Amino acid sequence: MVQLSLFTNAYEQADYLLECDDTLHFLKTVADCSIQLVVTSPPYNIGKSYESRVSIQDYLETQKTVIAELVRVLDPRGSICWQVGNYVNDGEVYPLDIYYYNIFKEFELQLRNRIIWHFGHGLHATRRFSGRYETILWLTKTDDYVFNLDNVRIPSKYPNKRHFKGDKKGRLSGNPLGKNPSDFWEFLQQEWEAGIWDIPNVKSNHPEKTIHPCQFPVELAERCVLAFTNEGDTVLDPYAGVASTVVAAVKHGRKAVGVERRQEYVDIAKQRMKAFIDGSLRTRPLGKPVYEPTGREKISQIPLEWLTENSIYCSQ
Repeated sequence: MVQLSLFTNAYEQADYLLECDDTLHFLKTVADCSIQLVVTSPPYNIGKSYESRVSIQDYLETQKTVIAELVRVLDPRGSICWQVGNYVNDGEVYPLDIYYYNIFKEFELQLRNRIIWHFGHGLHATRRFSGRYETILWLTKTDDYVFNLDNVRIPSKYPNKRHFKGDKKGRLSGNPLGKNPSDFWEFLQQEWEAGIWDIPNVKSNHPEKTIHPCQFPVELAERCVLAFTNEGDTVLDPYAGVASTVVAAVKHGRKAVGVERRQEYVDIAKQRMKAFIDGSLRTRPLGKPVYEPTGREKISQIPLEWLTENSIYCSQ
């Protein structure tokens, strides 16, 4: 079995392991109950370069064998954060989180939140509304699980609100550390400020962009790491890609294990980790406001030719 407590990269003074291997094969080498948190985005079966498209039934059966191993290696107080979007076949949408929920229930995992991750850019649909969100299923193995709410509280809207009657009259009515952010989060003005997880997906102008076609943003993984682990715990990404989860875990004093079957991605992951250790890796800062155009930029203005061609509508 892999001794996950002994994988320090001595020359970097950081606890992480990056393996080029088949996920299921690697998981069978991991000791029982040795992982505190799984954060991952599995393949969606949509024909990306790193996956072979199969029927939805065969896809889910394969993933079920992986999930069985993840449950085995998960600590009794541990969590799984399973981030997925939709599988689309002949124009019909299959919401993967719904299919996965039934699989997780077969292994007696308990759903704590269905978190919405919203992003502003993506492929533009023509025969349905453009998809602009994905979901994270946060599941636990038992009722006794790690949840560091104080690490992820958001500022109260009315921090000076006080009780107006009773024994607590005149005392602050809210938690001085802030309020619970709910399962619909948004980071617009400052870290943990309001409702939706509005974290940009990793597109061409994102500072973390590599050659990976569906790269996981470090910022999203950070929030899971802070909420569901303590320092020194071990975080696993069984579909590590270019190591965004590994970066997030090591950044906050956790151990990290990343498994990726494509060598080119593992090579990039190792380069990213070295860059992170020496301070040169570019990541989007945790809680950075999402850019909103002011209307003064030329690219955000209505084109003159559109106004001319559609003047009949503008005059009505």
